[in-house]
Amino acid sequence: MNEEFNEYFNRQIKLWGQETQDSLQGKKVAIIGSGGLGCTLAIALGASGIGEFAFIDFDTVGVHNIHRQIGFKVGDDGKYKANVLKELVESRCPFTKVTAYTEGFDEFAARGLEFDLIIDATDNLPTRASINEYCMKNNQAWIYGSVEEFHGQVCFFEKASYEAVFQINDRKPNGIACPIVMHIGSLQANLALRYLAGLSVKKDILYYLSFDSEGVLNTKKFNLPVA
Repeated sequence: MNEEFNEYFNRQIKLWGQETQDSLQGKKVAIIGSGGLGCTLAIALGASGIGEFAFIDFDTVGVHNIHRQIGFKVGDDGKYKANVLKELVESRCPFTKVTAYTEGFDEFAARGLEFDLIIDATDNLPTRASINEYCMKNNQAWIYGSVEEFHGQVCFFEKASYEAVFQINDRKPNGIACPIVMHIGSLQANLALRYLAGLSVKKDILYYLSFDSEGVLNTKKFNLPVA
């Protein structure tokens, strides 16, 4: 097992050493949402050596999802997203266990499970508000991400409140293309992996990434108010 493990994670062990790689096997991560961001997060983090995941999503795959939700393929339509993603992640990494919960966040939160990190991969503000409330109440670190059109936002929340910054409504997102979804999901995954590996991560800073009309990528950073 050790030889297979070390071969699988060879490049990461070169990056941060055996002890850090081994430590990731003891980490538990919950990804809320198994759509566009959730697929990117699951694939990026699922093969990084994190020992246990929970994927939470009550939705099923639709044909219109597949172009940007990279964990799914034609033929998956009608299946629960969380179940399909679980099968994919476990098939890519034999050292990772995934539990799929085909339910909403509030129902999942009532289970009282503990995690090292919660990652928001949802696409609606009310659910993010519920995640924020739960995490603040339980002193739980979490990473927020959102994407729309050609821009997106990411923040590692520790002491700041999501609701103190964003207005909560039920507005549906506009059109979206696959690459920006993967870009924002990858940034979330990088912050998550650094945190779980014990590397430095700046908390409570909102990153806003956008392309202007000429296709120039801009990144802005905003310090969030801390209670």
